[in-house]
Amino acid sequence: MQRPGDVVFGGLFEVHFLTVFPELSFTSEPEQPWCERLDPAGFQVAQTMAFAIEEINHNPSLLPNITLGFHLYDNCVKLAVAFRAAMALVSGTGSSFSDLGCTRPPPVLGIVGDPGSTHSIAISRVLSLFHMPLVSYFATCSCLSNRREYPSFFRTIPSDAFQVKAMVQILQRYRWTWVGLVVSNDDYGLYAARAFHKEVSHFGCVAFHEILPRDNNRAEVRRIVATVLQSTARVVVVFSTEAYLLPLTEELVAQQVKGLQWIASEAWATSPVFHTRQLLPFLGGTLGIAIRRGEIQGLREFLLHLRPDARPNNNMVSLFWEDTFGCRFKQQEEDNQSRICTGQEELEATKSAYIDVSDLRATYNVYKAVYALAHALHDLLSCEQGKGPFTGNTCAELHSLQPWQLLHYLERVNFITRYGDRVSFDENGDALAIYDVMNWQAAPDGSMQAITVGMYDEAMLSTNKLTLDSERIFWNFEPHTPPRSVCSEPCPPGARRAPRKGEPVCCFDCLPCADGEINNATDSSECSRCPPDFWSNEARDRCEPKPVEFLSFEEPLGMCLTATSLLGVCVCVVVLSVFAWHRTTPVVRANNSELSFLLLLALVLCFLCALLFIGQPQQWTCRLRHVVFGLAFALCISCILVKTIVVVMAFRATMPDGNVMKWFGAAQQRGTVVMFTAIQASVCVVWLTTAPPTPFKNTRYQNSRIIWECAVGSVAGFGCVLGYIGLLAAICFLLAFLARKLPDNFNEAKFITFSMLIFCAVWITFVPAYVSSPGKYSDAVEVFAILASSFGLLLAIFMPKCYIILLHPERNTKKAMMGRAATKK
Repeated sequence: MQRPGDVVFGGLFEVHFLTVFPELSFTSEPEQPWCERLDPAGFQVAQTMAFAIEEINHNPSLLPNITLGFHLYDNCVKLAVAFRAAMALVSGTGSSFSDLGCTRPPPVLGIVGDPGSTHSIAISRVLSLFHMPLVSYFATCSCLSNRREYPSFFRTIPSDAFQVKAMVQILQRYRWTWVGLVVSNDDYGLYAARAFHKEVSHFGCVAFHEILPRDNNRAEVRRIVATVLQSTARVVVVFSTEAYLLPLTEELVAQQVKGLQWIASEAWATSPVFHTRQLLPFLGGTLGIAIRRGEIQGLREFLLHLRPDARPNNNMVSLFWEDTFGCRFKQQEEDNQSRICTGQEELEATKSAYIDVSDLRATYNVYKAVYALAHALHDLLSCEQGKGPFTGNTCAELHSLQPWQLLHYLERVNFITRYGDRVSFDENGDALAIYDVMNWQAAPDGSMQAITVGMYDEAMLSTNKLTLDSERIFWNFEPHTPPRSVCSEPCPPGARRAPRKGEPVCCFDCLPCADGEINNATDSSECSRCPPDFWSNEARDRCEPKPVEFLSFEEPLGMCLTATSLLGVCVCVVVLSVFAWHRTTPVVRANNSELSFLLLLALVLCFLCALLFIGQPQQWTCRLRHVVFGLAFALCISCILVKTIVVVMAFRATMPDGNVMKWFGAAQQRGTVVMFTAIQASVCVVWLTTAPPTPFKNTRYQNSRIIWECAVGSVAGFGCVLGYIGLLAAICFLLAFLARKLPDNFNEAKFITFSMLIFCAVWITFVPAYVSSPGKYSDAVEVFAILASSFGLLLAIFMPKCYIILLHPERNTKKAMMGRAATKK
């Protein structure tokens, strides 16, 4: 179909569904193939180019005084046919199909088409050699954006790269991270699958990837349906044309495959072929990406005024007329039943897709493509007349126009259609990406209809370029809500994702965060550790301050130890009072009463120093507790050691010629006690000077809590303090043991021996108990050792004397004591 003009544009369209090739004959010249099964919607698209050129010819502001012509070819959905037609358009030679009655076309300045990506790839490679602009209205393969391979290719439909982004944003909106992928076995499907895998990998996974067979192999289609049914993915994304997809939909109906959410690419999202009553239970609720719908004023009237004529170059109209009304313009000899077409039949009375302009998408893209070529030509000619914005060697006269000159201005075209859409091309020849989001819903007649429920606009500045009206979306599920399509449910706060070996990253197990780690986000792959003074709560979703633990006065254990300590102090005070009241009696005066009073004061310090180990450790308490402990016990053991020495000296003084006591009188005894205690004091001074004890937050025993304790600072210093006390106790025990059989009158040795036995037993068992006790219980063990050893000394040494003083005062006389001594002798 053609119309002459000053400048001619070519067109490649899909007017027929099928190409029939004749049988080969060796005896005659080969016949040309012919097309069958005319597509009314495809014929409407072709007629839209004729309408746009006629509209431009009547527009005084666009290409004034210039008449545009067109030369349209049908590709019959076959690459060979499309390629032959393109070569005819470029060269102006060759003939069209004999059944279409096309003659040799004139050269063209630009071509609108081809709608197929595979066709456009092949044709554009050749046209680029002639610098011939090819503006496709339906080829979406992202590979065509490569300007090095396709420098003369443009399109008014967005690239699949943008379509994939739009689909991925739909998946993200409903958190569908586990999806199936089905694609057609052509450039459109394979390139789209590659882009989809790349985009979806940022947030989800592809459960399965199937390629529809070229030859509609039923066994292969059944295998694909079986894969879909076996998968746990409830969302299936399909990049395919109608021809590839039809066998799959038939198999879905045959096997009654329901409960899936289909995501349609723009190649079939608005296709009426699938909008049948039979497919509603299976494809109802489908979400699809559709190219932008537009409105073309006056197009319907133009289509209705179409009439067949006798011109052989417009024989395509006659074929459309015959197909629409079921008549023939010429009576065929073998067909006597067909009625004759009059050419006056009313198109408006038909329900053909040809006159349906309610949903112009591919048609609108053709309209924009023709206007893009016209605007580029207008700028080129304006440049030649000195009126345009462009200057240079791209200018040309009308009679000498070349395609490469138009190509230069086509790259810079920028205008707004009557519908309000801007038309321009980026550096890759791609149009601005604007899509409608369609939803397949039940129509009033029981079939399906595609309803616009949103939009995707790549020009939006925000990250989320998708707009959806969720309330208008029909979900073909019970209840009518979006389905769940995940391999593994998102991990709740307090857990992390653990990938399953050998499975996609979307398939994982949820493991609770370890102790001391939290995760307050959903579906996180790792947990974060709490700060040093914080610990995870039971739900592992929040860090809380660690509870501080120490031996407190308020807790039962602390109360018991405090009461025991104060009881020991009270007992010491009572014994001291008794001894002070009876200080002139023989029992008190025997064996240097000053040492007894000093020993009682030392025991009071021992009981009181136990209180320093209770309560929250402070700087001063940590230093005092060990110093007071060391000095108090050093003083206590020094007094007992001197008393033991006195017992031994007293016994030696009773022997003939014994004059030992004059060398170890009261002054020497006090000096000895001071000397022994001063040694311990020196050790404590060195300890405090070099590495004093300090408060310490201990988390070694329990990470979930802070144990306040006093770090000894210097283990050597602490060992010297304990070792010195042990040394004094060992010497005292040895001397007392050797003097245990002395007469009772002078003998405190057996009581000292018993007290030292208790003391040593307590402190020997203290060491392993202290080391193995965690946290605050180590302080409790030390306090218990202090109190036990203090009570052992107090009771073993002073209780026998208090027994005599208070209960048997008759024995607390010099005569009684001398009598017992004589009896012993």
